[in-house]
Amino acid sequence: MSSDLPEVLVEKVENSIATLTIDRPDAMNSMNGALVDALKTKFLEMNTREDVRVVILTASGDRVFCAGADLKERRGMSDEEVAQRIRDYKSAFSAIAECSKPVICALNGHAFGGGLEIALSCDIRVLAEEAQVGLTELRLGIIPGAGGTQRLARLIGASKAKEMMFRGLRLGGQDALDWGVVSHCVPRSELSTYCRSLAEEIAKAAPIAIKQAKLAVDRGIELPLQDALDFEAECYALTIPTEDRLEGLKAFAEKREPVWKNK
Repeated sequence: MSSDLPEVLVEKVENSIATLTIDRPDAMNSMNGALVDALKTKFLEMNTREDVRVVILTASGDRVFCAGADLKERRGMSDEEVAQRIRDYKSAFSAIAECSKPVICALNGHAFGGGLEIALSCDIRVLAEEAQVGLTELRLGIIPGAGGTQRLARLIGASKAKEMMFRGLRLGGQDALDWGVVSHCVPRSELSTYCRSLAEEIAKAAPIAIKQAKLAVDRGIELPLQDALDFEAECYALTIPTEDRLEGLKAFAEKREPVWKNK
């Protein structure tokens, strides 16, 4: 872990897979200023790490992934400071969403409010079937303010997103999977192994191709279809002159696993 980051986000890198663990168990892994800053700093760093191909984001403990804002810290803040903290959330979550490496969120426990907004910023969400997720802010007189309304609607559709927020639903296990909020649901005891296996499978793909595919989807989904197809073509073109493309063809012909150089 970088020496300039507080011990609220623990890093471990093994076989090209970085595991980042939110580590504030005594505060239900809630977001204070230090954690928000650490999330942004670390995910910006992931973009330039040659030793990292996939990122797994999880949390310590087995009860709560992230309870959202640190309300104890929030009580001592002015309205202006609260507004700035929301902007900090948005910036940190954008760093997660825009990370060039695939990001898997291993939801080991409950994720409400800002906790689910973190997960929505990731590419793939895997939920422990004992846990629940929800954007429950309306019950507190506010709305999700760090991207939740927009990312959830894009993920599951506007109608479902509105119903989920209006009713303050806390979806657990199979319900979260059925609603489309998470990609996979497994017993908590299998979560770490499952996410690791998923990351290892993803890491077999060419790094440059992964980056361009992620970019094509994330940017393209916000464009009219023809513009999105043109953008896809631009992303595709960037893979053509790479050494990895030639290695992929050679490995296929030789019936072996490719050795990617990220070049």
